[in-house]
Amino acid sequence: MSDLADAVDAVDAVDAEDAVDAVDLAAWTCPAPLADSPTIVMGHGGGGAMSAELVEHLFLPAFRGPAAATELADAAVVALGGARVAFTTDSFVVRPLFFPGGCIGDLAVNGTVNDLAMVGATPCYLATAFILEEGTELAELARVAEALGAAARVAGVRLVTGDTKVVDAGHGDGVYINTTGLGLVPDGVDIRPGRARPGDVVLVSGEIGAHGVAVLSCREGLEFGTQVRSDTAPLSGLVAAMLATGADIHTLRDPTRGGLAATLNEIARGAQVGIAVTERAVPVAAPVADACSVLGLDPFAIANEGKLVAIVPAADADRVLEVMRAHPHGRDAAAIGTVTEDNAPMVVARTGLGGSRVIDLPMGSELPRIC
Repeated sequence: MSDLADAVDAVDAVDAEDAVDAVDLAAWTCPAPLADSPTIVMGHGGGGAMSAELVEHLFLPAFRGPAAATELADAAVVALGGARVAFTTDSFVVRPLFFPGGCIGDLAVNGTVNDLAMVGATPCYLATAFILEEGTELAELARVAEALGAAARVAGVRLVTGDTKVVDAGHGDGVYINTTGLGLVPDGVDIRPGRARPGDVVLVSGEIGAHGVAVLSCREGLEFGTQVRSDTAPLSGLVAAMLATGADIHTLRDPTRGGLAATLNEIARGAQVGIAVTERAVPVAAPVADACSVLGLDPFAIANEGKLVAIVPAADADRVLEVMRAHPHGRDAAAIGTVTEDNAPMVVARTGLGGSRVIDLPMGSELPRIC
């Protein structure tokens, strides 16, 4: 019997060696590889630690000087002709182009409008640039363009300029869209990550994780008993209602790539504070929670495209939350935690079992190409 076992082991060893020889290990890719990768990998686009390192160690040193941003936010606020202008740019490479609840067209508008809204601006104008792959069907492109135009009308912004480029077949993925947005910031509004202060309350405008799960389910053909739809939506109206309360809103962020986990960590590091979250207080729709449970994903790290996180003084929290819940895009808003002096700049969640866990900045992206 031992001779037979030895023979089987010998055959298995030969098969394993042949399999290794047949695999090009250098060609392997992963959404979240080692941080010291000498080349760009998918993890650099995930909105997590690798994205932050790319910006901090490559782009900011290259852009050093008067033009470089001193505090990274969703949009830059600059003085122009006596006005305070919010300026942002974004690119959208979602795959597939169409998914439950939206498509790359409305996603491009809403994502850009929301970046402006996160600094308190009223969005006014958008520019769009299309990078098209040779062979893309005109009917498909028309659907994208129509969705983009409709989303702009809903958001109350004007499309005023743009550009179109075409790349060879096989050198793109159908349609990529770049957008640039301009908006006006009212006097007295100062919303940025560095203003979060100990004692502030952390609010979230609704259930998290829907966009990432919707794109994943469509991409991979997964079913979870009910269709999960993307939450893509313009949030400028919600932000305007929040500002109308007169509250001194310190920080606003939309938890897109990297989800709530990345957003809270970015705020904590930007303000050098701790953030304590009650896990059960964070709203997660049952289908999203079920999908994450089955797939081993953390809802905190899943992308959103129609939600915001607000950091407000404790004295203002109740009235801001009331106004949020009265708005269509904030019906499920909740207070989920507080800003603290402890554990800065960490984010810690109190679990349902009474323990605690650190919510770390994701390394790359659990779901690449979701926006």
